[in-house]
Amino acid sequence: MTTATVVGSGPNGLAAAVVLAREGVDVTVLEGAPEIGGGTRTVEAIAPGLLHDHCSAVHPMAVGSPLLRELGLDRYGLRWRLPEIDCVHPLDDGTAGVLYRSVTETAAGLGPDERRWRSLFEAPVRGYDALSEDILGPLLRPPAHPLRLARFGAPTLLPALALARAFRTPQARALWLGVAAHAFRPLNEPLSSAIGLGILTAGHQHGWAVAEGGSRAITGALAALLRDLGGKIETGVWVRSAPQVPPSDAVLWDVAPTALAEAPGDLLPPRVRRAYERFRYGPAAHKVDFAVEGGVPWRAESARRAGTVHLGGAPAEIAAAERAVHTGRLPERPFVLVGQQYLADPSRSAGDVHPVWSYAHVPHGYEGDATEAVIAQIERFAPGFRERIVGTVSRPPAAFAAGNPNFVGGNILTGAKDIRQMLLGPGPTPHPYDTGVPGHFICSAATPPGPGAHGMCGAHAAARALKHLGGRNRKVQVTGSIKDFYR
Repeated sequence: MTTATVVGSGPNGLAAAVVLAREGVDVTVLEGAPEIGGGTRTVEAIAPGLLHDHCSAVHPMAVGSPLLRELGLDRYGLRWRLPEIDCVHPLDDGTAGVLYRSVTETAAGLGPDERRWRSLFEAPVRGYDALSEDILGPLLRPPAHPLRLARFGAPTLLPALALARAFRTPQARALWLGVAAHAFRPLNEPLSSAIGLGILTAGHQHGWAVAEGGSRAITGALAALLRDLGGKIETGVWVRSAPQVPPSDAVLWDVAPTALAEAPGDLLPPRVRRAYERFRYGPAAHKVDFAVEGGVPWRAESARRAGTVHLGGAPAEIAAAERAVHTGRLPERPFVLVGQQYLADPSRSAGDVHPVWSYAHVPHGYEGDATEAVIAQIERFAPGFRERIVGTVSRPPAAFAAGNPNFVGGNILTGAKDIRQMLLGPGPTPHPYDTGVPGHFICSAATPPGPGAHGMCGAHAAARALKHLGGRNRKVQVTGSIKDFYR
């Protein structure tokens, strides 16, 4: 029987394993940690019954993932839940930019910017499920929908600050820049609009969903499906070099490129090895989980109903904070993301004590303690927050990296999302999942389409592996771009 080993059990590793197992490949997943999931783990970090997502928490890209939707993971307990309001960006004057799933409702709340928001998002959102075939895969290939992709892609080339100038109100500008800041990049760089536009378009189509019971439900469902297909998962097995991998016809690595530079040793072609060794990582996250009695007392009423709240203040402040962390300096007021997943999924709370998830953007490898800066930013927009805190757990960048080696220096995106790495992925090849070693493929979030619990990096890498294994003549049941990519 044809065999494959997948190293790493994050959503991409498990997605790759499922795609292979559905084609009759005998798959084993090896995970170094005691539990599966990578960034999608969920823990009772502060108190029993109070669920905090370890890292990945809100999933506008995953809920509409072509792979996850086709797999029918609801059979394995995956339930998506949506908040009343997707995201709010409060300002110091008490107003806020408010993001609803509906383009029309969002635009109507932005006053003079209504027409601009509609013109930017209505057409891409209407065609998102077709557009996703192109944007959720390698960018350097003939598109399946060239005109639709061109319409979406033109504004993604702009610096986020340049696109912000298209809006007239501070609320619209701040709302846009807060989402663009998810890229962990200076907002004056070309292509810094790309990730923000992708998140907003996907979210307007499918919502900023959370998984009921925590993000662990995503990888839990993938693992259950894999086992039904005959696949195996072994935890507590750290693989640091290729000789540790059992003999296999294909090996897929859900690891950071710098780790992969060491794992196959001298097997890697020199130019690929150099590319992996030089792979760059961006700023880090300093995460703080809270147990909050009665919830966060936001000044902006809309924030009390929002699944996600962005705390960056005015547009100029957001840009300055992102520029500072990129140059290695923690700003006095860092950009902070707050997750209130319990609003969509009350099962995460314990009575009137609620789990509040947050992290600040900090410099790569930051060794200080940003906990107070995070609390101060929340208190700034929610006076009285401190008095409601009944428990806190702080996770600095080093703890992120220790818990998940893919998060080098605390960079939770598995690599800097600059122009070169967004377009090419980890190496100088039109097939970013190929390592140059026959039968070995990389499937982590360092490859296109990048971070998220969508599983598409793993699916595309598995498609390349199937081609290597003779998959051209197989009837592969993966949708759209994945079939097109390897056939």
